[in-house]
Amino acid sequence: MDYEKLQKYLGTKDMSAVEAMQKIDINSKGILYIADEKGKLLGSLTDGDIRRWLIKTANLNSRASDMMFRDVHFLFKDDHKKAGNFMKKWEINSVPIVDSDHRVVDIVIRAEDAAAEGEKDHALKGTPIIIMAGGKGTRLYPYTKILPKPLIPIGDVPILERIFQAFYEYGADEFYLTVNYRKEMIRSYFSEQNLPYTLRYVEEDQPLGTAGSIRYINEQFQEPVIVTNCDTLIEADYAKMAEHHKSSGNGMTIISSLKNTVIPYGVIHSREDGIISSIKEKPKLSYFINTGMYIVNPECLLEIPKGKFFHMTDLASRLMEQGVQVGMYPISENSFLDMGEFEEMKKMEARINIRAEKK
Repeated sequence: MDYEKLQKYLGTKDMSAVEAMQKIDINSKGILYIADEKGKLLGSLTDGDIRRWLIKTANLNSRASDMMFRDVHFLFKDDHKKAGNFMKKWEINSVPIVDSDHRVVDIVIRAEDAAAEGEKDHALKGTPIIIMAGGKGTRLYPYTKILPKPLIPIGDVPILERIFQAFYEYGADEFYLTVNYRKEMIRSYFSEQNLPYTLRYVEEDQPLGTAGSIRYINEQFQEPVIVTNCDTLIEADYAKMAEHHKSSGNGMTIISSLKNTVIPYGVIHSREDGIISSIKEKPKLSYFINTGMYIVNPECLLEIPKGKFFHMTDLASRLMEQGVQVGMYPISENSFLDMGEFEEMKKMEARINIRAEKK
């Protein structure tokens, strides 16, 4: 591994949780190795470590040194050839190679694990997926004057079909699609596809928000349900999301994405007397935002009123008022693709095209 590539997998102990998540996004392997200024190995930090820390502390300014795992597996240069068996023995997907001073000189990445892919295939088997597709998509006008938002293509495949496929890869085979605007076009398109999963339609007579039409589903669900919008694609581990929801005790889990916003000006901080204390040029603000994807226990869905306009955020508020635990599952900024606006749609298409070129 050359020096430039090696840097993608190395972080510093003082980097923030936000910076660590961004760097893990870039290397796309889910891990950083933390080193000091001389390159000496200090620990490891995975996306899961960061997620667990943020759920526990909600502190985006936490440092890598707070979150990292210090007892990290490594190999010396002379043992480089043993890396494959070493990773298999310890069930890890990468291992840093260090010199006699414990400075990182290489990182060996394990090939994709077929067994892990097999587990992925069945993780959402039996989990109902509800996709809200009844809106007019006014932010994408005039595209939506011709096509309903769910059928707008990203590349050569409609966004809704991509969402189906993302869940299906984890074993989901039971989908409910709430429809209203241009619903016949949606039905017509999917009737011509040879679908490997069950698709049931839930028709709205009038707009009922992002939750209202769920009460039209007569099914008595026994397992947590995933509810998501039809214009966002989440590129994260759905199995881990479902596992977290079940183990956390949440009645509802909101999948939330990191969002970084740069203020394009110098921000002035002053004292009460108007004297400037500091100026920070183009500061970056970081928040977790609602992606529009939720995992909800069946009994919580009964709190949605029948025949009334009601959003999933209204349901979250109602549950919290009743003392039901509503939690979040954080994902990185690059894991959330939104086509709700033109610029975001172009970014989504570019990401998907780049990924296709790499295959």
